[in-house]
This record gives sequence, C-alpha cells and structure tokens, in this order.
Amino acid sequence: MYFIPEALDDYVVKHSEDEPELLQQLSRETYQKILQPRMLSGHYQGRLLSIISKLVNPKNILEIGTYTGYSALCLAEGIQTSGELHTIDINEELIDFQRKYFDKSNYGKQIFQHLGNALEIIPKLNKTFDLIFIDADKDNYPNYFNVIIDKLNIGGILLSDNVLWSGKVIEPIKKDDTSTKALLEYNTLLKEDKRIETVILPIRDGLTISRKVTL
Repeated sequence: MYFIPEALDDYVVKHSEDEPELLQQLSRETYQKILQPRMLSGHYQGRLLSIISKLVNPKNILEIGTYTGYSALCLAEGIQTSGELHTIDINEELIDFQRKYFDKSNYGKQIFQHLGNALEIIPKLNKTFDLIFIDADKDNYPNYFNVIIDKLNIGGILLSDNVLWSGKVIEPIKKDDTSTKALLEYNTLLKEDKRIETVILPIRDGLTISRKVTL
C-alpha cells in the first residue's frame, strides 16, 4: 500500500540506509522458498525498526510474530550487549530457517525463539521489556496488548505493524472480516489508553509507535 507515489517511495528507499547483506540474503531465500513472502518487513521498514531500536538501546526486546526472522534481526541491531531478544511464532516449519540466519548474525546468542501461542507464552516470560514489536495475527492484537502492557517498562516503546490494513480501517467492514474489526478496536485502544502515548506512521501498511508513560 503506497501513501505517496511509487516513484517517490523508491526515492525514499534509495536515500535511506542500505540493507545489510545478511538481510538481503534472508529476503531472497524467503521469496524463493517460503509462502507469503509479502509478510517480510523488507528493506525500508527494516531500517526503520533498526534505527528505532538503536535510539531506544533496549536491554530486552519482545517480538510477537517472527516469520523468517527479518524484523528480529533489525531490532537486534540496537540491543545492549547484555540484552536478550525473545521472539514468538506459532509456525514450527520456520524455526530452523530463522535459527540459520540468527546464528549467521552477530546476535545469535542473544536471540531466543519461542514456539507456540504467544498469549500462553508471554505470561511465563519472567522479564520486562524496553521494546516490543507486534506483527502477528491481527485478530489477537487487542489481546496481545492486554498481555504485554504490564511487561513494558516505563519509557518503553511498543511498535505495532499493519495498523492501517491496506486501508480497510476506513472502509465499510464486511460481516466476516474479524481482522479489520480487531484492528479498529486495537487502534482505538492505543489512542484511549492513558498509560501510553501513540502516533500512527502512514508508511507501508501502517506502523504505530506507542510510548509507555505510566503504570
């Protein structure tokens, strides 16, 4: 989904930070071998995730929705040397693919994979986080927020992907479209919850940045 003309979007990408070689390899292999490669964060959004993480310099990062590991590696670029990145995905078939690229990176020993239902896994993580990224099944976005908000440190950042959902958030909702309904609920939740301050960035499919300001 383009919010500016495609030629101008290409200019933006060209004049932003280059995509690291390892992530180029990951992207190529994802498109060659994995279903729905469009789910990949990609060059531009990946560089945005990277620079946000570098600005936050988080000790611990939580990612909900790993896919092939591209966004996890981008987020890991800003992590403290003693920090950990915990990433959760329900697709067992992608575990080895993710691990291969994690171990090729400088952050392999800091990245911990969790397989299963994030709503069951997160309460068992005995950690709090400075940076959380949600990019999983849209129907559960409100549920994910409710389970992670107490694990996000004061001053911590919550990033939420796909919040504009190809523009469906401003279109009439189809009766069986549970994902759009959930995203509408989620966007309202982020706007109205007094524990956070929120800004939606109209880039790609929409990315929300929320900062926790109080318990």
